[in-house]
Amino acid sequence: MYDTLFSPFRVRGMELKNRIVLPAMGTKFAGDDKMVNDQLIDYHVARVKGGTGLSIVEVSSVHTPSAPKRFLSISEDCYIPGLKRLTDAIHAAGGKAGIQLWQGGLAAAGMDKTVQVLIPSDMGPIPGITREQMAQVVECFGKAAARAAKAGFDCVEFHCAHNYLPHSFLSGGINHRTDEYGGIFENRARFPLECIRAIRANLPEEMPLLMRIDAHDDYLPGGLTLEEVVEFCRLAAQEGVDVLDVSRGNILTAGLKFEVPPIDLPRGFNIDNAARIRKETGLPTIGVGRINEPEMAEKILEEGKVDLVVIGRAQLADPEFCNKCREGRLEDIDYCVGCNQGCYDGFAAPSVPHITCLRNPALGRERECALHPTAHPRTVLIAGGGVAGMEAAITLKQLGHHPILCEATGELGGQFLLAGKAPRKQEMETAARAMGEKARRLGVEIRLNTPVTPELIEAIKPDAVFNCIGAEPLVPDIPGSDLPCVADSHDVLGGRVQPAGNVVVVGGGLVGMETAEYLAQRGCKVTDLEMGPEYCADMGIPRKICVTESIHASGINPVTKVRVTAIEPGRVLGESEGKPVEFACDWAVIAIGARSRNGQELEQASARVGAQYRVLGDAFKARRALNATREAFDAALALDKED
Repeated sequence: MYDTLFSPFRVRGMELKNRIVLPAMGTKFAGDDKMVNDQLIDYHVARVKGGTGLSIVEVSSVHTPSAPKRFLSISEDCYIPGLKRLTDAIHAAGGKAGIQLWQGGLAAAGMDKTVQVLIPSDMGPIPGITREQMAQVVECFGKAAARAAKAGFDCVEFHCAHNYLPHSFLSGGINHRTDEYGGIFENRARFPLECIRAIRANLPEEMPLLMRIDAHDDYLPGGLTLEEVVEFCRLAAQEGVDVLDVSRGNILTAGLKFEVPPIDLPRGFNIDNAARIRKETGLPTIGVGRINEPEMAEKILEEGKVDLVVIGRAQLADPEFCNKCREGRLEDIDYCVGCNQGCYDGFAAPSVPHITCLRNPALGRERECALHPTAHPRTVLIAGGGVAGMEAAITLKQLGHHPILCEATGELGGQFLLAGKAPRKQEMETAARAMGEKARRLGVEIRLNTPVTPELIEAIKPDAVFNCIGAEPLVPDIPGSDLPCVADSHDVLGGRVQPAGNVVVVGGGLVGMETAEYLAQRGCKVTDLEMGPEYCADMGIPRKICVTESIHASGINPVTKVRVTAIEPGRVLGESEGKPVEFACDWAVIAIGARSRNGQELEQASARVGAQYRVLGDAFKARRALNATREAFDAALALDKED
């Protein structure tokens, strides 16, 4: 199955068993010492065993003064033993290993405030790199390549994209130097080509050199054009680059959305760029950009658009993705939904230790979260069939317990199913339904239209009760909130209420803005009112960019700093900066958040029958689906450890 996807590929002395590349995604698994540890090894080995063809080890610093903590470094010889331990583990598991040679430029400052920041030319208070520093960095790239060979890597990848230093030199939108390293294209290409020469000169002849490159610069005045990228790739090939890894995005503009593309962007959005670059350079090319289904990957390869495909976050969500594709077990895949909650939003938060995944709570904890059959099977009554309840039921069943999943409505999925009704989020609805089907295939006992009551708990007498009953929409305590022309966002997205005409949405967070988009798509003229100074404030940056762009394209009128004081037939009244305001409307839709449902009766009934009791997900506190699946998975895993 998928013969092209699982056909071998050879470049120089490296032969891959298939065309699937696990890209160099930043994980923050390394500690402050920037060294390889067991966590990183376990992460890579799990995906090698899962069938990936090439594993590229992420953003490894070549230059010590600019090497951020919690990211790997290859800038000194002391890092070689740990890297060798990693390559040995990848090879023992049957994979091939590459390492991404990286100097972070401006982006490094966002990862570690203590590092040296190197940029081509002055940018505000940050001075441009000196010629002496440039020579040092070039030398560092060469020495890092030699270390990579000693550490046993099968290939290296030169990172020349995403605002990192080599890309910043190449881009006319960033490089404003006036010497021979700035200005015309030939000058801007000079520094990254020097880096490539240094790398190639320090690699064995049989060791391939890959290059990650942006297809062009998005939203960046004076930035790289696709034609310039083609020309640079031709020059890079003359200096020894063998394979192009064609990405997209930059951190200076809204182009950031392309670096870790959210659900809002279509699958395969960058493939046509990669295909053109492949055609015009003649170089083997890796396609990148939300390729998370095997059918798409196979089609792209069959059509000769690219030679290999990056399947990254899909392998975060399911480390067995490749094996399941090859064996035709597509219904068993836990598909990435592009939510960005764990792989980008978490990565960007300083307080979060490392990346996580909504679909895979074991990410970064592969060893400790291995599922072993229980020696003490228990009956667990689960109240609520949203993602927390389904995750708990699936994990419990895989461990050998007997979960009874009860859902008060006629279908599983909860608010994740509802979220899939918002524009561009169909994949979430699909994932919610797939979780339900997975639970059924595993043999989970599922009872629909069955709310968990104290009587049910006392009748079943389970060993444990998991409260996953979720949250309900908040209703503001303002006059008029109970009028017939007022609805809540859940009823609107669920299709139970269908507002028309002029609609005012109260609440400018994630749910409010997606509800506003939903209504605008159905022909409503929408005004969104947000009490705070900013709308979409609770979204991660890539999703926020996409939603904000859609808001403006849809003609939605977002108004901030408005406190709603009353709703009357035909208008919403409020106060803004001490002055009264009003907004005409046919309907008002409330989308100001949710509060946990009261589970006190369930807790009391559990105590009466001696059952363990756990409150998970939104039933504990209304948050993200990422929190719900993590808590449910951990509760199931910890069941045997409870008294």
